[in-house]
Order: sequence, then C-alpha cells, then structure tokens
Amino acid sequence: MKSQGNDPRFRVLIADEDLNFKKHVFDDPKVLGRQLIEAAGGHPVDEHVAIAMLPNGDFEDIRLDESYDLRDRGAEKVLVARTDRSFKFKIDDADLEWPHACVSGFVLRKLAKLPANYNLWQEIPGQHDKKITDTDVINLANADVERFVSLIDTTTEGDALPSKDQIYLSGHGYTFEVLTEDGHTGVVLKDLLLPAGKFNCETADVLILLPRGYPDCPPDMFYVSPKLVLAGTGQIPKACTAEHRFGGRVWQRWSRHNNAWRPGVDGLQTMVARVQTALAGARA
Repeated sequence: MKSQGNDPRFRVLIADEDLNFKKHVFDDPKVLGRQLIEAAGGHPVDEHVAIAMLPNGDFEDIRLDESYDLRDRGAEKVLVARTDRSFKFKIDDADLEWPHACVSGFVLRKLAKLPANYNLWQEIPGQHDKKITDTDVINLANADVERFVSLIDTTTEGDALPSKDQIYLSGHGYTFEVLTEDGHTGVVLKDLLLPAGKFNCETADVLILLPRGYPDCPPDMFYVSPKLVLAGTGQIPKACTAEHRFGGRVWQRWSRHNNAWRPGVDGLQTMVARVQTALAGARA
C-alpha cells in the first residue's frame, strides 16, 4: 500500500507469530517473500514463510522468490512464521493441523469445510465461548487454543440459541429445533427418552419457552407432547392438567417452578435437569 503524503515509498505491516505488527517501508512496490521475511528479522530465511493476510480473512502464501506487489492488492498486512512445526487442534470431532502458529477464522472455516450458515466458536476453559469471525486471527500456540465448535447460525425462523446452549444440546446428543410464534421463542427437545415404565409412552417431545431476556432471565414451566398419563393408573400427573398451544401443536403444561437461577451460569442444561427430575418424580 502506498505511503501517505508525498512519500513515494510503500508500506506494509508485518506481524510475527505473536501477532505483533510493525510498519515496514519499501522503496519498490514489488518485494520478494524473502525481503518481507528479512524485514521482520526471520532467520534463517528458508525456515520461514511470508503470508499475506487479505481483508476477507484469507491467507495467501508468498514464496521466497515470488514478487509480491504492494499496490492495490487490498493486503497491507503480512505474517512471517516459521515452517519447521505444525499445530494440531479440533473443530467439532475433526482433528486438523495447520503449519503455522497463527490462523484466521476464514482459514479455519475452509479447513473444516463449514457451510455458509454455520459460525465458528472457540471453546475457552473457564470462560464464555468466543465467536470467531473470518478476519479474527488466532494464535494456535496459546495453551488454551485447541478446540473449536461449529454451530448453525440461525434456524429457519431466524433465531439463534446462545452458543453455550447449542454446544450443550449437540454435545449431549439431543435432537432439537427452535420455533418462534408471536414473538415467543421455544426450544423443542425431540423424542426425549422418558423414565422406563413410568408413563403411557416411552418418548415425548418437550417444549421449553425462553422468556425475553434469556439467558439472564429464567424459563419457568415446560410442556410435553403427547399428553402423558401415569402407566397402570391412567391418571394425569399432578399440576399437569392445563394445555398450551404453541407451534401448531397442543402441549401438556407441567407447572413446575424454581426461582433459583444464576445468570451467566444456568442455561438449558439447568432446564433439562429440571425436566428430567420432574418426569422421574411425577405422581398423581
């Protein structure tokens, strides 16, 4: 990229593998890969690679003796990295490898062959998961960078669950869908296995309605379809006689309340545990 003002030289930002960028200026708009590496102090040169960091997040290798034009390429950032090691990580259940410490979200998406409607999240132990954009650059050498998950960005209705909930449901093998109706959002757990011999059927769909302000605000009751009755007696469980219409279906309302909710900690995993406890302890 041409320098500003009357300076006829051409500047580029060159980063090391810790993503420390420094400005470098060249008299010639065309520079070799080895010149970029030398400018960044990469020695020996043949053990390093120069990588153009394009505006869309893609990476483009620059060979040692390849002439790279700094004019109108849309790339003013170059990463210089060693080539004598590789970095392993996971995206979902796939074991992947990248030959440099730094990688962009765009490249990670390409490596994982993610569909366009999926987003990438980085799992950070002890913290909230971080959504990775195409232009984010991640240092795989960091100790806590080893696992990413891909999550569908939106449902057909255009609503998305928090990543924590999606990770929990997908990771525990639940089949689910997100529905919206009249501004209300519901999560349907499909074919949830019921306690053996407890009810008139073995599986049922469970609806959890998410209040406005979720996950800071707690869900309250849950709903079941088809209607459950206790095996043997044919009686309806206590506090389960009311019906609720949502998503074109009639649901049996299970009036179970719990005001203990920890914003930032509790989520669908909490509600699923409550559902399972309520089903196991149901009585007339």
